[in-house]
Amino acid sequence: MHGPSTTAPPTAALPPVMLATAETEESGALTKARAFAEPLISCELLDTGENILAHADAVAQILANMGGSVAMQAATYLVYTCPHLNKAEEVIAKAFGLPMAQLATQTNQLVHLQRLSRAAETQSTGPDNTPLSPQVQTENVRKMLLAFSRDLRVVMLRLASRLQTLRHYAATKRMAPPALASESLQVFAPLANRLGIWQIKWELEDLSFRFLEPATYKSIALLLDAKRTERERNMHELRERLCQALAAQGIRAQVDGRPKHIYSIVRKMRGKSLTFDRVFDIRALRVVVPEVADCYQVLSWVHEHFAPIAEEFDDYIAKPKANGYQSLHTVVRDADGGPIEVQIRTQAMHNHAENGVAAHWAYKEAGAKGYAGVSANSAYDTKIAVLRQLLAWERDLSDAVQGSGHGTSLFDDRIYVLTPDAAVVELPQGATAIDFAYTVHTHLGHRCRGAKVDGVMVPLNTPLANGQTVEITAIKEGGPSRDWLNPELGFLASPRARAKVRAWFNAQVSEETIAKGREAVEKSLQRLGRTAVRLEDLASQLGFKSADSLFEVVGKDEFSLRNIEVLLNPPEPALEPDDYFQKKFKGSASRKSPSGVLVVGVDSLLTQLSRCCKPAPPDAIGGFVTRGKGVSIHRQDCSNFRQLASRHVERVIDVRWGVAQGAEGSVYPVDVSVEAMDRQGLLRDISEVFAKEKMNVIGVQTQSVKGTAWMTFTVEIGDAARLNKVLSSVRAVKGVRAARRR
Repeated sequence: MHGPSTTAPPTAALPPVMLATAETEESGALTKARAFAEPLISCELLDTGENILAHADAVAQILANMGGSVAMQAATYLVYTCPHLNKAEEVIAKAFGLPMAQLATQTNQLVHLQRLSRAAETQSTGPDNTPLSPQVQTENVRKMLLAFSRDLRVVMLRLASRLQTLRHYAATKRMAPPALASESLQVFAPLANRLGIWQIKWELEDLSFRFLEPATYKSIALLLDAKRTERERNMHELRERLCQALAAQGIRAQVDGRPKHIYSIVRKMRGKSLTFDRVFDIRALRVVVPEVADCYQVLSWVHEHFAPIAEEFDDYIAKPKANGYQSLHTVVRDADGGPIEVQIRTQAMHNHAENGVAAHWAYKEAGAKGYAGVSANSAYDTKIAVLRQLLAWERDLSDAVQGSGHGTSLFDDRIYVLTPDAAVVELPQGATAIDFAYTVHTHLGHRCRGAKVDGVMVPLNTPLANGQTVEITAIKEGGPSRDWLNPELGFLASPRARAKVRAWFNAQVSEETIAKGREAVEKSLQRLGRTAVRLEDLASQLGFKSADSLFEVVGKDEFSLRNIEVLLNPPEPALEPDDYFQKKFKGSASRKSPSGVLVVGVDSLLTQLSRCCKPAPPDAIGGFVTRGKGVSIHRQDCSNFRQLASRHVERVIDVRWGVAQGAEGSVYPVDVSVEAMDRQGLLRDISEVFAKEKMNVIGVQTQSVKGTAWMTFTVEIGDAARLNKVLSSVRAVKGVRAARRR
């Protein structure tokens, strides 16, 4: 654990003469900063009505009490001079050095952003025109603080300033605005807690609660005051007894009563459903000793002379809190049975508990080389510890871990900028005005043509920085430039914005393809004389979910318009079997059968291929003499043929494929059944298989039930033997479960 250093401050390592010189220079810098600021701010007032110079004096004192460096105290004055200076950073840098100038200007920027955001939030509404929720406002403040957390001193200056603002309202007996009090309680107090600055945390909570729930605050304060005299007398006696006992054991200890905070009492009462009398730590002592071993020796004495409440004991020395806090906490009962809380800790633990990371400004000021007893490694470790606490604080407020899990990723990879209405927008590091526009709204990104950053026009590929205000110049209609997708030009840093630009161009290509396909379909319908057909109905009959889906595959030349022609003008149906034998054909002139089938022993007999099984060479076939329709040709494995043959065996005759089957261009229609998992593009993919095999599809029937598509394709083939190869290819199509000839 990297707690507060128990060694002397950095300057202790310097010789006495140099030490005196350093102290004089530091004191001089503080005096110089106040003198520099006084003529500019002494007559100015904050929004709260407080005099700015008086506010800066109070904040500097708060920082001094916390152990903040003289540089931080001096920056308190310089922050408020920035609005009065042209090129503030340059002017302050000449007088006080660049580090001081950067600290002052960054803090002023954060003050300015928070003021703008708070003003905007009072007038802003959500999508349903309702005021923004406190959660949204809290999130905005949290984001801004995180944006500036690379320099922890900026955050600390804001903490101290907020505390003084609440003190000012309390001292002038005025009610702080609810939004400011809520923000202090929900954002600043948890931040102080995470950084371990308990003295600020407790006071922020009590003052905020005082303004948010004045009646409850007053009632608890009256209960505390009611028995204050008796309680203080008892605590004085207990302190004296404990001091004498520890001195007798050779332990140097500082024993004090611990101040009780009203907000803490209310939280315990509400969280544990307790009455005021049952809150254990109304009476509390704090014992500060030199060594860790002394802590446990004091604990032993307390438990020996008082009755401990076992469930109220916590050892935060063995198991520190997440923010590095260490102490022994125990609750015991006195002779009258009243509870007393006792906290036991070393001086180093006490320093950390009171001021937390405020004792570690060294990490920012030591730099890579370290100085006067503070090594570079120690400074780096402290910085990492602080950043981890800020990350934990962010996680507490958002209830979600953002980032990859590395301690500094949250702060190194993001920036926060403002809209002209002071809304906070989170962007990746290196983001541009175009990234900003797409984050605000997709259509704003598409129409973006220019940008102003802090009121100045900049190129669209200019990287943005924390705290800048961005205003987009947009045209009424239009789209993005293809140059934006060129990574070498640096227009986009956000993957999300880049994806939106690509999606726009893909949509443009799709629209052009759909337009091309629509034109082709409409021309085909005109040629067929079927312009009255509804395009949506036509697409549905062809197995497409919408007309645009049909147009798209037609526009890509992935779907034959012949399928539309077959659907709208199907071929004449083959004649059904009929139990009548036309003997007039016997003995007539010899002619070739249109079916390509010869009846054995009979010349020129009319034959028809049966529609039920659609035979094709080289299928094994049989003939059945119908009434008035000639001979119906079936495949021998046809179930209809077997039934007819069993009932009328005398009408079955032998047939075979004639010479016509070998003639070039002879084709036969066959049906192919397909069962598949329904998906978009399924019909197109299967049709493409037939097209590659040069098989013409003359009919399609589709039906989808609960995600399963049942499809029947009628294709023309010259040789049924080739069909097995085609069926194998169809089965290989994604989603197809089965494919067979009917």
